[in-house]
Amino acid sequence: MARRSIGTPLALGIAMVVMLLLLAAGWQVLVIGDFDPRPGPRTADWLLLIFGSLFFLLLLAGLVWMCVWLVQEMRLNQRQRSFIDAVTHELKTPLASFRLYLDTIDRHDLVAEQRGGFIRRMGEDLDRLDHTVDQVLAAARAEERTRKSPGRVALEPLLDRCIEEVRERNRLPDEAIRFSGCVAAVVRGDPAELGIVFRNLLENAIQYSDDPVDVRIGVRETGDGRVRVEIEDNGIGIPSAELRKIFQRFYRAGRDVQRKAAGLGLGLFIVRGLLRRQGGRIVAQSAGSGQGSRFIVTLRSAPSAGG
Repeated sequence: MARRSIGTPLALGIAMVVMLLLLAAGWQVLVIGDFDPRPGPRTADWLLLIFGSLFFLLLLAGLVWMCVWLVQEMRLNQRQRSFIDAVTHELKTPLASFRLYLDTIDRHDLVAEQRGGFIRRMGEDLDRLDHTVDQVLAAARAEERTRKSPGRVALEPLLDRCIEEVRERNRLPDEAIRFSGCVAAVVRGDPAELGIVFRNLLENAIQYSDDPVDVRIGVRETGDGRVRVEIEDNGIGIPSAELRKIFQRFYRAGRDVQRKAAGLGLGLFIVRGLLRRQGGRIVAQSAGSGQGSRFIVTLRSAPSAGG
């Protein structure tokens, strides 16, 4: 699908701003040059100068705002197109594979081992489809403003379940994901939504890691009623200019990263949205490309059961 460049409208907007400034400057020179040097009040001239200047400033501000809005909308449109391409790929690829395995099983008399292998791969394709649908539904949930009444969530069992699930899905050894820190920490939030948050962060760390995968999870209490969960990897890193952009909806990093790993551009958007619903926040840190990444999740600590 063709991508329209934002260079032309941006250059046009800048040219219009420059023309407006030249017009405003020339107009003020003409007005000032037409002042009557004779003594006496020239109220009309001063009013014309003041209100004319305000008008041009408002017009200039509106034009700048319109140019910024136009560029943002075009970038969002480009990300939406990339999202549609990615969703189409993520849906059609496992469906085509599923159809191929079904046709093969139907037309050929396979031995039990071959049939079992095909059925196992079909199950993996169904898991991939289910994950894609879950991501889209979670993105819609992340945009909701309403908050549920927070409960008490023990982090250790929640993180253990997420780690085990991600390990099995990606067929990783136990040492690929290491968990340490304040295992007794309890936070306020919804366990299902926090599970989505940590699974997305772990999948993201694995997806953009170089072999061998080495993901480290640390938990500690900050002493101000908060709990910090840090997820660090040895992956491809994040350029400093993109550290804030990666949480935008449909945003994906540069073309090199997109070729390395498939995705919808929704994972980190979902993480930020769901954390806000829990009263938490997330920050991304990286020393740059090839230097790995660290995601710091801050959650509200839950009071003791007897408190």
